[in-house]
Amino acid sequence: MRHIILAILLSLIALPGVSQSHYEGTIAMGGKAGATFSRVNFNPGVEQTMLPGATFGAMFRYIEEKHFGLIAELNMAQRGWKETFDDAPYRFNHRFTYIELPIMTHIFFGSQRIKGFFNLGPEIEVMIGDKISSNFAYQDAATMEYFLHDTRHIEQMTAELKNKLDYGICAGAGFEVNLSRKHSLLLEGRFYYGLTDAFANHKTDTFSSSNSMSVMVTLGYFYRLK
Repeated sequence: MRHIILAILLSLIALPGVSQSHYEGTIAMGGKAGATFSRVNFNPGVEQTMLPGATFGAMFRYIEEKHFGLIAELNMAQRGWKETFDDAPYRFNHRFTYIELPIMTHIFFGSQRIKGFFNLGPEIEVMIGDKISSNFAYQDAATMEYFLHDTRHIEQMTAELKNKLDYGICAGAGFEVNLSRKHSLLLEGRFYYGLTDAFANHKTDTFSSSNSMSVMVTLGYFYRLK
């Protein structure tokens, strides 16, 4: 099923090149930065909330049709999860740092000055950082007398990562303001859903799934080359 979804998305990316148009093509490059809010979809579930992080990167955009184009990016993004403990004074965050490469169909509309847009496509990413932040000895959580380990899962705290390569689907929406013919600013909100489990998911393992999900809000800048 996952491969079918990716095949459909790749087909969508190819759509702009199907029809011919007299629209003047443009090429632009730029950069962006912003914030991420992420969690890991464990099954069975883990009590958690969204973990804030940072993202930044470079963008390349090619537009040949009047309302369609292609965007490729090379970004750094922080993801992971933040566990919640109700009224207990515990804190546990597991943060991953990824280099990500999304390739998306770019659909835009609006006036020459202000445009709205949608981005959709596949994304592949490689983990380059893995950091745990905690205010207790999480390695010994199973033996802590007051840790409530009888009512919550703790295996994820010490589980060994299985996959440092992830792929998934990203979709975003926003608007772009053309400051001049060469310069523009854009604001985008984007959602990413990973299709790879970070931890082992065999029948003998605790979790049958552990894929990531994140929301990103970024401010970007494009410089038109053509």
